[in-house]
Amino acid sequence: MRALLALAMLYIFLVGVALLEVGIAGLGEDFTTRLLGRVANPLSGLFVGLLFTVLVQSSSVSTSAIVGLVGAGTIPLELAVPMVMGANIGTTVTNTLAALGNIRRPNEFRLGFAAATLHDYFKLLSVAILLPLEMATGILVRMSTWLTGILRGSEVSEIGTSPIRSAVRVPVGMVQDLLGALPLSSVLVAVILLGLGLGAIFAALGALTKNMRALAAGGVEQVMNNLIGKGGGTMGILVGILVTVAVQSSSITTAMMVPMVAAGLLTLRSAYPVTLGANIGTTITALLASLAVLRPEGLTIALVHTLFNLLAILIIYPIPFIRDLPVKAAVWTADVATKRTSLVLVYVLGLFIVLPALGVFILG
Repeated sequence: MRALLALAMLYIFLVGVALLEVGIAGLGEDFTTRLLGRVANPLSGLFVGLLFTVLVQSSSVSTSAIVGLVGAGTIPLELAVPMVMGANIGTTVTNTLAALGNIRRPNEFRLGFAAATLHDYFKLLSVAILLPLEMATGILVRMSTWLTGILRGSEVSEIGTSPIRSAVRVPVGMVQDLLGALPLSSVLVAVILLGLGLGAIFAALGALTKNMRALAAGGVEQVMNNLIGKGGGTMGILVGILVTVAVQSSSITTAMMVPMVAAGLLTLRSAYPVTLGANIGTTITALLASLAVLRPEGLTIALVHTLFNLLAILIIYPIPFIRDLPVKAAVWTADVATKRTSLVLVYVLGLFIVLPALGVFILG
């Protein structure tokens, strides 16, 4: 019975995440087209990619827009690469916001917020390593261009819609249709969707965490942590890839880690490789689709996206000292945020809005 209730709460939680994404995307709709015209150098490209993805709430949408710009000759491939890197950072905002559902329960909030910010810090470290490397050597563009020549002509059928994703989108579509029938401005509709999403997340997360904690007390957490920890995290990465390909959303996979860690069902270190696998899984869907429907430039950008995440894992995860940096940063951030919850807003707005907006304004 507890397992069924946990599944029901998980569904409501995921619907809340989807409503949150749609609401944020609606707020940024009028701004995004002008934003993409501000790319003048690699650093401005990074900030544009980050801010654009936060506003549209989908790295797939932002990557598709980048593909269109490259295909039309609006921006060169070399400037599109840092935009893809920025998109990888921007997509982490969803699970960071999802962690706020436990803000009134300090211990659970600390664990959940650490799980959410772990993703942020891994992405930031990945960009800190690979952006200078790319600017100096062009390794991602070179490798992607070479692979495009090999893979072009491969025939891959389009990927069907995930039943989980479809099930989550049904109530979201109904709410959108209902609000669309009312005489409301697009901004007000976006604000309402945002509020409903946060409300659903807050309502579901408490019950979800409570039920998962009861499951953890039954010894399930030991089995899960042992399974995911096999092969030095290889099994966890594989789980992350498979789940993300199945649900066609890395945001869903990484957001699910938040209540699982908060409830003690998974340790932070066990959730780590699953998150990395989600980063790869989200690129596979776009990569396979690009083989069938996109121009060569689209395949090249899709490969840049894939190689960026693969190289980040190969460089960071095998070396214990470097691998632990995001974990330590996430734990420290969660400890500070638990003691001073007002800093959570500063963190979210600073990393995902203020910093990239200033970067675009100054460098664009």
